[in-house]
Amino acid sequence: MKRRSLFDRILLALALLVLAGPARAEPDAAKLFADNCAECHGADRLGRLGPALLPENLGRMMGARAAAVIADGRTATQMPGFSNKLSKDEIAALVAYVSSPLPAVPAWGAAEIDASRVVHAKAPPLERPRFEADPMNLFVVVEAGDHHATILDGDRIEPLARFQTRFALHGGPKFTPDGRYVFFMSRDGWVSKYDLWTLTMLTEVRAGINSRNIAISRDGKHIAVANYLPHTLVMLSADDLSVEKIFDVKDRLGTSSRVSAVYQAPSRNSFIAALKDVPEIWEIATDPNAGPVYAGFVHSHEKGMIEALPSSQGLFALRRIETPEPLDDFFFDPPYRNLIGSAREGRAIVVNLTVGRDIKQLDLPGLPHLGSGISWTWNGRLVMATPLLKAGKISVLDMQDWSQIKVIETPGPGFFMRSHENTPYAWTDSMMGAGKDTLSIIDKRSLEVVRRVTPEPGKTAAHVEFDRYGRYALVSIWEDQGALVVYDAATFTEVKRIPMSRPSGKYNVWNKITFSDGTSH
Repeated sequence: MKRRSLFDRILLALALLVLAGPARAEPDAAKLFADNCAECHGADRLGRLGPALLPENLGRMMGARAAAVIADGRTATQMPGFSNKLSKDEIAALVAYVSSPLPAVPAWGAAEIDASRVVHAKAPPLERPRFEADPMNLFVVVEAGDHHATILDGDRIEPLARFQTRFALHGGPKFTPDGRYVFFMSRDGWVSKYDLWTLTMLTEVRAGINSRNIAISRDGKHIAVANYLPHTLVMLSADDLSVEKIFDVKDRLGTSSRVSAVYQAPSRNSFIAALKDVPEIWEIATDPNAGPVYAGFVHSHEKGMIEALPSSQGLFALRRIETPEPLDDFFFDPPYRNLIGSAREGRAIVVNLTVGRDIKQLDLPGLPHLGSGISWTWNGRLVMATPLLKAGKISVLDMQDWSQIKVIETPGPGFFMRSHENTPYAWTDSMMGAGKDTLSIIDKRSLEVVRRVTPEPGKTAAHVEFDRYGRYALVSIWEDQGALVVYDAATFTEVKRIPMSRPSGKYNVWNKITFSDGTSH
């Protein structure tokens, strides 16, 4: 075979380059975002009309799901599709761009929160609601499929109103003690105040960039917001959502931490905050007359003889409780003397809030979802039960010594468990496994599964909630084309179903404001 000369090889290479055409440049993701996304989502990706586009805020809405949303848009929202404008490579570049964290956490303090306030309406003075339904037996149903909420009459099981919410509500709505107002929180930090008596959205502020949940004080005057970004715990006035105080969350040594959750402790007149990254639990007083908190040594606690300087006292006084390791996902006993929190996988720690220290360490393999635990009296003993996220089991614990009484088998790993004082049964799902379409009904007296129900074969069934009287059990078919299925709580027969868009949670006013033993707090 004749060997080609150098000149021939150069000519061949040039010919191949001509045939291949110019090299394709990589899409400029930053420019694509600026041209197509910034107007709605903000040039800083922190959100405007649309939600924040950060990996912390998007959760599971990344990868192929994000690409589908960019290409096809989202129904019932202002998000259009871009498949006719952007190529697949350009869409992929945008997905990678919004899936990357910001180089630095932007400031989001009192000035930014106050500047974000949106006032939609003023609440009129009323002595009763503007409708005939029992205001204490309303349900707030969060429809995650198209970011709406439905207000449901719990007696007739009929919708009273349906309205659009902020993107990706998270952590469950909270109600004022009189049941008139409900507060929502979105994953990107928006806190919304809604008037249930007039069925009107009132006020909204953005209290964080990435938020986990909210809690309301026992007197209904203060809202606490737990933030991942920035690392803050924000106190808002429940009246107008103005900023009352911002805690820059750091432990005693100055290590910064995300706040994974905040809870109301009604009998303690305080908030309890779970810190994600440091071994502390925070208790924040919601009583303006709260006594002093001493962070260091006290010579004597005898009345009138205390020789120490308080670190804080009164409203929002901060008490730190040190723990062996960071704890998350809390369950509280009914008197709020003790909490049990998840440590590393398979382990939980019981903390006595009165003495301010851990008192028991438990082995609970299967990753218990403690925040979804419920309690009741069994054979004269107070017990708690919790589903496991990685095993088809329910763990039942004696709350006197925290020993395990029984393990109840279910069709698969579950996420939610619910009951009511007026029913002898507890309902739990198996939504984390192959048996996702089946609910198990447990007799709280025998600790045995007595019935299984499947609202719709092959579709996820989850998040049971009871009406005020424990007559009905409401179940979600957790699909975009889903439904709310209503069961008779005594006979387990279906009463009716209402089509809804992925009804991820439903919350009964009475059960929430009375801290029913059968529902999460």
